[in-house]
Amino acid sequence: MMYTDQMRNRVKRVEGQIKAILRMMEENKDCKDLVVQLSAARNALDRTLAVVVSANLEHCVREQLQKGENTDALIQEAVNMLVKSR
Repeated sequence: MMYTDQMRNRVKRVEGQIKAILRMMEENKDCKDLVVQLSAARNALDRTLAVVVSANLEHCVREQLQKGENTDALIQEAVNMLVKSR
């Protein structure tokens, strides 16, 4: 699978959020502020995960269709990956 610049940029953004969270911890910032940032980082990871899974699913479904094969198992696998990630 090819990982796009968009995908890499999303991960880099999360990396920046995590570094900021660590800095907040080192500076003993308020717990509420820290939780807000942790939640934002988790949401950003979830969105990145969805982008990666959907791109992979699209690619795999196209390959299966070109081969004349059923795509039900691929779709179920993608759904399972998303469900397990939460």
